[in-house]
Amino acid sequence: MKKRKLSLILVLIFCQLLVVSCKKVEKPQEELDEKPVIYLYPQEVMDVWVKLDYSGELLCSYPVYDYGWQVTAHPGGKLINKADAEEYSYLFWEGRSEIGYDMSRGFVVKGEDTADFLREKLSFLGLEPREYNEFIVYWLPRMQESPYNLIAFQGENYTQKAKLEISPRPDSLLRVFMAYRPLKEPISIEQQELEAFERWGFSVIEWGGGLVK
Repeated sequence: MKKRKLSLILVLIFCQLLVVSCKKVEKPQEELDEKPVIYLYPQEVMDVWVKLDYSGELLCSYPVYDYGWQVTAHPGGKLINKADAEEYSYLFWEGRSEIGYDMSRGFVVKGEDTADFLREKLSFLGLEPREYNEFIVYWLPRMQESPYNLIAFQGENYTQKAKLEISPRPDSLLRVFMAYRPLKEPISIEQQELEAFERWGFSVIEWGGGLVK
């Protein structure tokens, strides 16, 4: 009986490892690219392959990243992962790299105003309510207690270190990555100019963020 229970426990552990793969971070010296999540919105049900070319150490993924993700994507965003036949809302990864964020332009925002600021800017950038609300509930608890935050949305310095290869190729691709630094006092900085995004055809949407120490 005990052997049977032990065997069952081992099987459950093995199944869990197939679903999520994460490494424990003891004392990270580099900046973390936290919770980039990738939504796939095809116009019809289709098989999609996603590969991440990351200039850093991949720490966590869900479902497990095994030289890429292979999924069946549905127009509403539902994903069926081919490796385990389970349903997912998006593809998640997290990593650590030595490439710094560009904080030369951005926005200085009071901690108490974080939610309103993010809702406004993320909506303008092209995230829909489901997406920007998931973004906000992840980052808000970390940011609202700081007196101020310097917030800068990243461009090629992020996308070039975390390249995505997607097949079939999407018609429109939006990658929103926010870097922020907690501040005790407001500072003077050039305001960042943001560009609006229009979805069309097969759309791929990604959001993530990182803390700058």
